[in-house]
Amino acid sequence: SHITSPIDGRVGLRLVDPGNMVHASDANGLMVIAQLQPITVVFALPEDSIPRVMQKWHTGANLPVEAFNRDKTQKLATGRLANVDNQIDPNTGTLKLKAVFDNQENTLFPNQFVNARLLLETRKDQVIIPSVAIQRGSQGTFVYVVTTSTAVTTPTASLRPVTLGLIEGNDASIDSGLQAGDSIVIDGADKLQDGSSVLIPPADIKQ
Repeated sequence: SHITSPIDGRVGLRLVDPGNMVHASDANGLMVIAQLQPITVVFALPEDSIPRVMQKWHTGANLPVEAFNRDKTQKLATGRLANVDNQIDPNTGTLKLKAVFDNQENTLFPNQFVNARLLLETRKDQVIIPSVAIQRGSQGTFVYVVTTSTAVTTPTASLRPVTLGLIEGNDASIDSGLQAGDSIVIDGADKLQDGSSVLIPPADIKQ
């Protein structure tokens, strides 16, 4: 007989061979067909991030979603947010979201693990620093800025309160407290105090 699939997709390994006996009551079918184009990705976001997402979602904005490989070194595909779940998982404190990808190049595969990145807004002219430079204390978040003076031969570390923006991976944006070109301490900050002398090889000074 001739059987037509209700969807377009890729046929997997056949589950029966020619000559096998098949019955209508068999638990498994002849084969499995997986839809690849389009394909969806389900990912979760912390509940603290949900208000900003829903604010954009309710305006009808087209929110891009990027899919990266397991170690986040390669972008596999770009899609868009398609749907949002209606309840937060109380065990994880996260909300599930679904993104759809055209997957024209077949870079995404069913049951593949990917890292999803949802783009809500693009900020320009931001000061970006390594996130390891950020310190936290009773005075809030701060960094140590390396200052030099003609009167002092040894550079000193000055405590500078900062207001954090977004943190993504190893980078953090600074909304206030730093200017482009400031040199900051990214190693050994736990041993410093405000006004401490520092000795840093020129090649290790980060701006």
